[in-house]
Amino acid sequence: MDKIDLKIASLLQLDGRLSNVQLADKIGLSPSPCLRRLKNLEDNGIITGYFAALDRQQLNLGMTIFVDVSLDNHRDEASLQFENAILKMEHVISCFVVSGASDYRLEVVVSDLINYELWLKTLQCLPVVKDIQSNFAIRAVKTAAPLPIKP
Repeated sequence: MDKIDLKIASLLQLDGRLSNVQLADKIGLSPSPCLRRLKNLEDNGIITGYFAALDRQQLNLGMTIFVDVSLDNHRDEASLQFENAILKMEHVISCFVVSGASDYRLEVVVSDLINYELWLKTLQCLPVVKDIQSNFAIRAVKTAAPLPIKP
């Protein structure tokens, strides 16, 4: 990636709705080479998709919980079983394998404590889960920030 590719990626992080003409104008290229570069970034998996940022409160998903999960063993089949179950849980919006006291950290969004408890029961029923620790977000300070790339 050269400076122009980085600039394209940086601008699209801030506004994924930029038209090719607008994008080309901002980086100082004509639309045709800009579109070729954009297509190349998509084909190479650098740009993985486009989406709308939604307001959690307005969608009645204002409660965010960070859930640390430890598995009862570290065999591949246990991890695979857990990860496949997590991929199907719509309230889990991110999942990371982590180091430290737990094996995974989940970001979960729900409307309220009653719905969190219902979701938690589903997690507790997974046979490979050994321990669960929940941390409730009080207030978001920074979310969905763009990646720190420098064109």
